[in-house]
Amino acid sequence: MELKPRVLPEKTIHIWHCNFDYNRDKITKYSALLSKDEQQKASRFKFKKDEDCYIITRGILRLLLASYLKVEVKEIAFKYTSFGKPLLAMESQLKFNVSHSGDLAAFAFCHETEVGIDIEKIKTNFDVLELAQNFFSKNEIIALEKQPKEEQVKAFYRCWTRKESFIKAEGSGLSFPLNKFTVSLNTDYEASLLETHWDSAEKENWRLFSFLPGDSYIGALAVRNKFATINYFNWDRTKSPHLN
Repeated sequence: MELKPRVLPEKTIHIWHCNFDYNRDKITKYSALLSKDEQQKASRFKFKKDEDCYIITRGILRLLLASYLKVEVKEIAFKYTSFGKPLLAMESQLKFNVSHSGDLAAFAFCHETEVGIDIEKIKTNFDVLELAQNFFSKNEIIALEKQPKEEQVKAFYRCWTRKESFIKAEGSGLSFPLNKFTVSLNTDYEASLLETHWDSAEKENWRLFSFLPGDSYIGALAVRNKFATINYFNWDRTKSPHLN
């Protein structure tokens, strides 16, 4: 028995998140949902925590995709771009993206247009301004330096997640030059793509959003074109008959 079919309306994005600690007791059931190559990849992780993270994330992703597509979990198959971005192997207008950090994972789903999601656990054991010099645009660095010192770590992560979500949606991965576009970083919820240096008009084709999936975490989503609604869901509050 699978999750009940879910409806994803047009011009709507669904964002899900889960906590690994709430799902480790179901690790065997999640593993059984994976393909043989996914199970083999899971077994190659050096640390058990990383293996569990991969199994839980892939298991939940498969359950959600099956629910949206109204198919059996075992029918879900993936292909990958040259940059490693996973796509559905079957013909479908459903687009998705996944991110995980610390004890959380996040999933984004929408129709027809590319989407990218990134979450990060906030850490403080690094020099914010020094790291920004390596990855941020000139205007992002200026904006970060203007932040009160006590706000700079949070502002750094706002910027980082928004940039990561954009390059994941754009599809070129880490080969995309991070200093060639600029995002806002002043507040948690008002996210914007401010500059795209290769084409000044490109920024108009994208929307960015930030969200807070848990204490000490921050997330961002990037999507091409205009979307009217974002709905947020907590997987840990969803009962899946498939896992009972």
